[in-house]
Amino acid sequence: MAGASLPFLGVQEHRTTGPAARGRGPAPHEPQRFDWADRAYLAALLRHLPGALRQHRLVTPDTILRWHRRLVTKKWTYPNRTGRPPIDQAIAALIEQLALENASWGYQRIQGELLKLGYRVGASTIRRILKRRKIPPAPERRTDTTWRQFLRTQASTMLAVDFFHVDCAVTLRRLYVFFAMEVGTPYVHVLGVTSHPDGQWTTQQARSLLMNLGHRASEFAFLIRDRAGQFSRSFDMVLASEDIKVVKIPPQCPQANGYAERFVRTVRSEVTDRMLIFSQRHLQTVLDEYTDHYNGRRPHRGCQLRPPRPDHPTADLSDERIKRRSFLGGLINEYERSA
Repeated sequence: MAGASLPFLGVQEHRTTGPAARGRGPAPHEPQRFDWADRAYLAALLRHLPGALRQHRLVTPDTILRWHRRLVTKKWTYPNRTGRPPIDQAIAALIEQLALENASWGYQRIQGELLKLGYRVGASTIRRILKRRKIPPAPERRTDTTWRQFLRTQASTMLAVDFFHVDCAVTLRRLYVFFAMEVGTPYVHVLGVTSHPDGQWTTQQARSLLMNLGHRASEFAFLIRDRAGQFSRSFDMVLASEDIKVVKIPPQCPQANGYAERFVRTVRSEVTDRMLIFSQRHLQTVLDEYTDHYNGRRPHRGCQLRPPRPDHPTADLSDERIKRRSFLGGLINEYERSA
């Protein structure tokens, strides 16, 4: 046996390493050390030792049994460690994002949101991750509403309406387009086109707006409009029936209705100023086609370069071919991947 002396077997120790091998002589009182081969050998031969020699054994039976248990454990140890696996860095980043974007969310609230997303993470793990990233718990986090958050929340409950006009080719007939915008999205409803926008016609378009919104009408609390004569008292009453308060902008201040004015500039620069309109029906058809593009396909900077309500298919990167889709006579193009 390497590295051990067994006086009960009459075998003298011959070391090839250690102080003696380096010329310094044997170290007195140095404890005997056994490697795994020694221990396995002793465990196998213990039962064959004579009774007299068993009185002079170097180890106790408990030691032999302990060595045996270690050998069994080592043999049946699998390469994969047991216990809880380390948290993925992407999930840790998501936990940080949820905590920073929702200052009032506690550990269990974040845990529940992660469960909805398909991640099972313990509340103690969430606490440990946030503590490591120096993010305090919910009561100590900043809970004051920022101006950006406040204005964005208010915008989600607001509607804006306005008119813009288009002059027909040849006849020079002036047509008025009435539209409404959901400020928070910004989703556009083209409500109607007419050459004589009186109060009765405008009131009817208010009813059409509520029909388009359906059950979502209860989500809106305010409607912004200017002081034009087409907005009669009956127009305001139709909206008041759905608990929508009409807010009038100051006189001669179109910038106070900036969301609607921005859409007017966009539709003029992209469509009506680049083609000739010949009739009311022609204008209605053009605007219906453009608003489908505006609401479903056109990127918006206010929506992080996404459409208000995307209706395009999810891009499949395995499809290498890029397909162009043109409409309005090639005035506007859309692109998508196709097989």
